[in-house]
Amino acid sequence: MLRIFNKLPDKLLETQVSDLAALLGGPSLIHLPGEKEPALFVSVLQHGNEPAGFEAIRRLLKRYQPGGGGKPLPRSLSLFIGNVEAAACNMRRLPGGVDYNRIWPGSELPLTPEHAVMAEIVTAMHERGVFASIDIHNNTGQNPHYGCVNRLEGQYLDLAALFAKTIVYYLKPVGVQSMAFAELCPSVTLECGKPGDEDGVLHAFDYLDTCLNLAAVPSAHAIRSGATLLHTYAVVKIPDGLDFSFDDPAADFQLSPDLSLLNFKIAPAGTLFGKVKSGAPFPVRIENETGADVTHEHFEILGGRLRTKQDIIPSMLTRDTTVIRQDCLCYLMEQIPLV
Repeated sequence: MLRIFNKLPDKLLETQVSDLAALLGGPSLIHLPGEKEPALFVSVLQHGNEPAGFEAIRRLLKRYQPGGGGKPLPRSLSLFIGNVEAAACNMRRLPGGVDYNRIWPGSELPLTPEHAVMAEIVTAMHERGVFASIDIHNNTGQNPHYGCVNRLEGQYLDLAALFAKTIVYYLKPVGVQSMAFAELCPSVTLECGKPGDEDGVLHAFDYLDTCLNLAAVPSAHAIRSGATLLHTYAVVKIPDGLDFSFDDPAADFQLSPDLSLLNFKIAPAGTLFGKVKSGAPFPVRIENETGADVTHEHFEILGGRLRTKQDIIPSMLTRDTTVIRQDCLCYLMEQIPLV
């Protein structure tokens, strides 16, 4: 069940991420009053091993009266703290558990009690009104800090450009928080580098403080000037049951060890992704935004090696095999004009 608080829970700002489950008891929505309405909505820890959002919000609230600072919040804040059970184990999600960022309204996954929690949050914020929505994540590969949007509209793009000059637009996967809140307000997802990256925490902290002090969400071409807009058009997955590894040469698919260095760069046709054992099934499957299989437009096996057939721009490549299994190997992007 969703825990709802109308003030900051005692000791929240002194509690480590791993201890939040014991303190809060489950996913929690915290409403804090400020000088302006409607509230800024912020979600953190949808994935339990991505602490940057909570660390940033903890520092932010200490600056203002709810956390012991001298100034009132410049705008009301509604804070969602997500998968605290997974955070207690430093995992993206618990084994057999759901991915919190795939079960918001619009999800195509079988219904679970957690779906109802996310629907309850959207309904509550719709009734309260919401200024803008910010969902904060880490990732596991060598990726820059960037903002994601699900609509190519001025306020959405500006909200992302205020964070970083790299903006990613995507429509899949569905069931994500930013897409559900895009029906209510300008909405953005922040990707803040690897867990434990202090620069990512500070970047998110500064950005949240800026957004709390905005009188209105901007919409001006000047803010987007110099930004790069990338469209995520396909997802690359390793089929369930396929034996893969970065280190084991006996695996059906041995991935190249430095793949994550390709993130957000043009990987030209012929780029090596890994070695494929003779007789093993094709080691990846690629779906575009419509769900069509476009695998063989992008990859081929030549001499037992998986190589790209065309230039690609990947993102989210990582050496974390658990994340690859639970989510995907990577996404494929293309640069599009910034509107």
